[in-house]
This record gives sequence, structure tokens and C-alpha cells, in this order.
Amino acid sequence: MAEEAFATELRPFDTQWDQICGQLKTEFGATAFDSWLKPLVIGDFNNGEMNICAPTAFMKNWVVAHYADRISKIWEQKNPDIKKVNFVVETRRTDTSLLKKITTAPTPQNIYGCNINSRSFGLVAGASLENDVVKNNAVNNAAPLNPNYTFDNFVVGKTNEFAYAAARKVAEAKNVSFNPLFLYSSVGLGKTHLMQSIIWHIKENDPNRNVIYLTAEQFVYKFVKALRYKDTTAFKEQFRSVDVLMVDDFQFMGNKGTTQEEFFHTFSSLVEEGKQVIISADKSPTDLDGIEDRLKSRLVGGLVVDIMPTDFDLRMGILHKKAELMGVELPPKVAEFLAQKITSNVRELEGSLKRIAAHSQLLSGKEITLDMTQDVLKDMLRSIDRKTTIDEIQKKVAEHFNISVKELQSSRRARTVARPRQVAMYLAKQLTSRSLPEIGRKFDRDHTTVMHAVRKVEELIIEDPTLAENIEILRRTLEN
Repeated sequence: MAEEAFATELRPFDTQWDQICGQLKTEFGATAFDSWLKPLVIGDFNNGEMNICAPTAFMKNWVVAHYADRISKIWEQKNPDIKKVNFVVETRRTDTSLLKKITTAPTPQNIYGCNINSRSFGLVAGASLENDVVKNNAVNNAAPLNPNYTFDNFVVGKTNEFAYAAARKVAEAKNVSFNPLFLYSSVGLGKTHLMQSIIWHIKENDPNRNVIYLTAEQFVYKFVKALRYKDTTAFKEQFRSVDVLMVDDFQFMGNKGTTQEEFFHTFSSLVEEGKQVIISADKSPTDLDGIEDRLKSRLVGGLVVDIMPTDFDLRMGILHKKAELMGVELPPKVAEFLAQKITSNVRELEGSLKRIAAHSQLLSGKEITLDMTQDVLKDMLRSIDRKTTIDEIQKKVAEHFNISVKELQSSRRARTVARPRQVAMYLAKQLTSRSLPEIGRKFDRDHTTVMHAVRKVEELIIEDPTLAENIEILRRTLEN
């Protein structure tokens, strides 16, 4: 009876907290809410004081620094009985713990919890998770899976929320209106994570679906092997009888004429039968080198999604998530420093966090500080500081050709402006890891203009020694 009375007493607070969460999501946006506020739950209420529970100390500190005043004010408006709001760490009140997700089924969380997350394994057509974990030869039939690459562990922000939504839709629905789903981005922005998240979701919720997941290089190898042993019939049966075909790093299919021919027919057969095809690459289909036009046309016939570079808020969310999974207490100042400095890709961000954590653990739990972080990562930070940016390229090219950056970004087509603009686009493609659409946005152009500029400059370098010399001077200046 006492427990029932306590539950009845808390119900108004639950309703009020739901309303407050709705207001906070509206005020701060879905990205910030999902990263920092959604995991919070209400705790005990005594003598006019309400406790709000966070799952980690890092999250509690961040919420106190950025959202506490607003949350307190809204609570007091909603319920005059609440005189003070406290923020505490209490993991047992949350539903996000890995322990609470563990079931008897072999889910990614189970695997992670059993300390075999470093193990490589894969999924093949018709295979079950149990077999994939215990049979080493499963890796020969598919790309290895990372048990941490799940939707639950994918941090969503403005730059990747559309890709996340599309991947989730494909994973949850057997019949999707867009086919294929084509994900592309620069290195380390989450393509492979989303691809593998789709697999984990499918095999956990619909284990009877046949899935093949492999890289383009593996597809090429398997087809060449089938040709060598005159076993193409078995190859065709294997790949055309699946429910979901997933090919990672599709750019490696370039200039593989015979293999492209086979993939084209496999692709067409699956799509016509309503089977799902999911592909990832480092460029959009139209920008892929060495891919036949008819195959490009099929690839753009579905949903093409560009995963953009991370912004500061997303990098903060990723650091928090990774630190939580690693059991690392990451001070807010250190997190902010890393999020500001390491902007190129998520892998570098995660790698830096692992280095700091390892340094702390090897020195018997030495506290992670900003000074320690700068010392441990000094080589990486020096490399980052030397990286060339598109803004820097525009500035140097404008100075070299005696025009302004504003002219370089303008719509003027005079040769005195158009040629330096093409040179700047070419150098941006050569000296940065930015995609063609990203480069185009810096010049207020689309990616096709950048592609044309790069090809034009490549031709002119052969024909015009003076221009070639100017470009080499600019390259050396920018790289030093």
C-alpha cells in the first residue's frame, strides 16, 4: 500500500516532467534535447526539493552548466510546491543501462557486455547471430561487424539526422519507397556505423531475413574467384536470393568493368523483386570515378543522402557517448577543447579520447585535465594546426592572382576571375578531405562546377607550363 501511495504521489510530477520536456525540446532544439536532456529522469521529492537524475557525472555537470536555471524556472512555474531543483547522478533510475537491455537473445549489447567486442564477425545470407559469433569463417563471407555500431550508440545531430532517419526507416520496414539507399560522406562521419546499425536491427527484430553485407572489394574478389573456378551460377544464386544487399565503400568498384556488369544485373534483379539494396561510398553516385553511366543512373534512382561534417554540438554529444561507453569521467573543459580542435572526423575524435583514457588508466587513474590532454595529444594537435583549409586556399589564390576573395566567390565569369577560381577549387580538392559539395558551397557553386573545374585544371597543367608552375608554388606555400 505504501508503494502504491508513493506511485500515486509521483504521477503528477511525471505528467509535469513530460510537459517540461516538451517545452525544453521546443526551446533548445531536438539535437540538444536528445543528447543532454532526454536521458534525465525525475527522482525523489522532499521538503520542496525535486531531484533530477542524470546517468553520468559528466552529463549532470553539463546540464547544470547549461540548462539548470531554465529547468528550475519552468518547474517552479509548473508547480509552486517545488522550491528547489537538484541535479544528481543516479544510474539505477534510468532505462539506458546496458544491463537492462540484456536478454537471452544474442544482441549487440549482450556481445559488448560479454567483453568480446573486439572480435570480428560477419553476417551472411540466412545466417543467425549465434552462428556468426562462433564461426570464424563467417568473416570470409561478409565484412566484419562492430557490436558497438548500433542505432542506440549513434549520436544524432543536424548534420546526420536525415541519414539516420533514412537508415532507421530501411531497417524497420520491409518495403521502402526508396531503393537503393545510397549514403555518402568523407571518411569517418558514420557511413559504416549506420550500415551496420541496419544489420543489427534487422537481425534482432527479423532474424529470418537474408542479409549480405560486404565491401565492394569483397564483392569484386568473390566474382573474380567465381569466374576463375567457373562457378558464376552459384555466385548469382547467392547474391540474387537475398532480402537485403549491403555494399560498403562502393568507390572501389570503379573501373571494374566485368564486375560492374554483374553488379548491375544483380542490382536490377533485386530491385525489381522488391528487395532492399543499401550502398555507401565517399562520393555521390554522379561523382564516382570509373562507374558506368547506366549504373550511376540506377544508383541515383533511389534516395541519395550526404552525411555532412559534424558541428560542435554533435561532436560534444559524440564525446559524451563514447566517454560513457568507456566508463571515462571527461571534464567539460576537456570535452569542449577536443570538440573545438578535432573537427575532421569522428574516428580522430574517438581516437583522441581513447589515448587520453589509456594514459589516465596506465598512470593509476591520473585525473584527466586540460594540460594532460594537450600533452598527450601534442603530436595530433600539431598535425591538425598544420591542416590546410578551403578559406586559406581562397586567400592565398586570391593574393597570388591579385584579386579579392569576394571576387573569387562571386558569379563573375571573366577569365581573370574564373581561372583563379578553378585553381582554388582544384587545390581544395587536392589538399583537403572535403567533398565536392562541401567545396562547392564555399564558392557558392554546386558540385558539378567543382568537378568541371578540377578536370579543366588537370588538362591545363599538361598544356600550360606557366599555370602548372603557379599551382606548384601555391601548393608549396599552402603545405608549409
